[in-house]
Amino acid sequence: MTATPSHRAAVCGRPIAHSLSPVIHNAGFAAAGLSGWAYSSFECAEADLAALVGGLGPEWAGLSLTMPLKEEGLRLAAVATPVAVAIGAANTLVRRDDGSWHADNTDVAGMVRVLRDAGLKPAPTVTVLGGGGTARAALAAATQLGASAVTVVTRRPDALTELAPAAAALGITMLGGSWEAGLEMMQADAVISTVPKGAADHLAGRVAWRDGTVLFDAIYDPWPTPLAADALAHGVRVLSGLDLLLAQALSQFEQFTGVTPAPEEAMRSALLAAAAAR
Repeated sequence: MTATPSHRAAVCGRPIAHSLSPVIHNAGFAAAGLSGWAYSSFECAEADLAALVGGLGPEWAGLSLTMPLKEEGLRLAAVATPVAVAIGAANTLVRRDDGSWHADNTDVAGMVRVLRDAGLKPAPTVTVLGGGGTARAALAAATQLGASAVTVVTRRPDALTELAPAAAALGITMLGGSWEAGLEMMQADAVISTVPKGAADHLAGRVAWRDGTVLFDAIYDPWPTPLAADALAHGVRVLSGLDLLLAQALSQFEQFTGVTPAPEEAMRSALLAAAAAR
C-alpha cells in the first residue's frame, strides 16, 4: 500500500498531459531523499484556478503554473516578487506559513541562468522574437543580464503596445521591429525566440549569423526547429525549451522544499530521458 504524501506540489494548466514537470520534480525529490514528497498535475482552466487553489490542504507546498494560468496565478497571490509584478505573470505559487500564497516567475531566473551558462557576455544586445507572455519574461531576463535596450520583433503591431507596460515597469528601452524586417535584427549577442512552432521557420537559411551569438529557442518539441538547426550548422550556441524547463524548475524545487541547491544532475537526467522516450 502506497503511503499518503506528507508534502505535495503539482503543475497546473490546460492542456497538461504533455507536461514533463512531474518527471523533473519527482526525480529531484528522490535524489534529495524527500521520501514524503510527491508532484502531480492538474488539468485546470483559468476560471477554475481560484477554486482549485482554495481547496488545497496544508500538505500542499506549491504549484507550478503554465498556460493559461500565469496571470490569474499572480492575482491569487497575497504577495509576489517584483519581477512577477512587473511582467504581470507568475509561474510559481509557494505556500506561506499563514496559508496564503507567494508568487514568483522562475521563467525569468531560468532564462538568465541558461544564457549566462552559455557564455553570454554582460550587458548584451538582445533581440526577442514574439510578443506574448514568454516575451515578457525575456524582457525581464534581458534587464537582469544588464541590457539597456531590447529589440522586439513581432508579427502583430499591437503586440508592442501590449508589451510596453512590462518594459516600462522593468525600466528597459524596447525597440520595435516588424516581422518582415526580422532578418535585419538578428545581429545581436542573444536572440530569444518565443514564437510558436513554425512561426520562425522562414528565417532558417537566411540569417547571417554573427560569431558569438547565442540563440535561445523556447520550443522543445519538435526539436531542433529549422531556425535552431540552421544556427547549429553555423556554429552558433543554441539553447532549447528543455534547458529553460529544467532551469526554471530548479528554482521552483528550492522554493517548494527549502533544499538548496536542487539536485540538478538527477533532474536533468530524468528530463532528458523522458524527452528522448517521446
